[in-house]
Amino acid sequence: MAKDLRAGLIGLGMMGRHHARILQGLDGVELVAVSDAQGDPHGAAPGLDVLPDVQSLIAAGVDYAVVAVPTQFHRDVALTLAEAGIHTLVEKPLAFDVEEAEQIAEAFERAGLVGAVGYIERYNPALQEMRKRIADGQLGEIYQIATRRQGVFPARIRDVGVVKDLATHDLDLTAWVAQSQYETVSAAATRRSGREDEDMVSIAGVLVDGTITSHLVNWLSPFKERMTVVTGEKGALVGDTINADLTFHANAEAATNLWEPMASFRGVSEGDAVRYSLRRTEPLAAEHESFRDAVLGDSSNIVTMREGLHTVHAVEAVLESARTDSTVGLARFAGATTTP
Repeated sequence: MAKDLRAGLIGLGMMGRHHARILQGLDGVELVAVSDAQGDPHGAAPGLDVLPDVQSLIAAGVDYAVVAVPTQFHRDVALTLAEAGIHTLVEKPLAFDVEEAEQIAEAFERAGLVGAVGYIERYNPALQEMRKRIADGQLGEIYQIATRRQGVFPARIRDVGVVKDLATHDLDLTAWVAQSQYETVSAAATRRSGREDEDMVSIAGVLVDGTITSHLVNWLSPFKERMTVVTGEKGALVGDTINADLTFHANAEAATNLWEPMASFRGVSEGDAVRYSLRRTEPLAAEHESFRDAVLGDSSNIVTMREGLHTVHAVEAVLESARTDSTVGLARFAGATTTP
């Protein structure tokens, strides 16, 4: 594939350096400009001048840009790129709050540009395979989706709490795996590390299709865990996204409980367990390949800004629920659909 797309990267911090690495080896793309007011502390872009701002990046003549600056700066940078007619991938979450996310999504839609949000977990091989198998009916009716995302506090995070930094992954991937959005959320959060923002949250939710959800997220565990469990009438799929593993646990009763008097009772018993062999591609590389393809005309595998907006709605609902000790409903809003 010829190197015919000129890419720019804004932000060379902990996440930006990985974007730089992928962009420098991505087929059909040439990383031609990088920008960061703090320079290039990790040496992520050798041979390139580090530009001072987004305007300088635009002036370099890029076809698309990747935004990896802190969340509080997403709106201003993204709106500047939209005004300049630059296709853009914004790191998650799309914006700091709902109002800013709406402004970004509407600006890119109005300009007819490709806009996407960097939810890397969607491109994990375990979750890609999980979603496909669920869509193919392997679990039958879905009952529950539960996630656990735990670990130590990353010192680089200074502008948001654990909900906007980590739980946003779980809210996005759950709606995507189920192909259904959140109807209500109920959350409890706490602050134990002396920071202003929350560092631990427990979330219970209900999707529009009736699926119940549960999310345990924190920065207070002395071990790292990234698990997604989807339970349905025919069994459960367990995804470990750290190791890109997917295991199916069959409900042995699902195929045999056909006796007429018992037809109304759905029994459960332990059946076979199968651990699938997956092609372990790097999720970030797959994300970039999908965005490149979207710029070239195939937008079938990106996280749209409209989806990113729905996730920001869910994040804000979680924070409101924790603050008010109440169940919060998510208002429906036009155009907020999950990717088929």
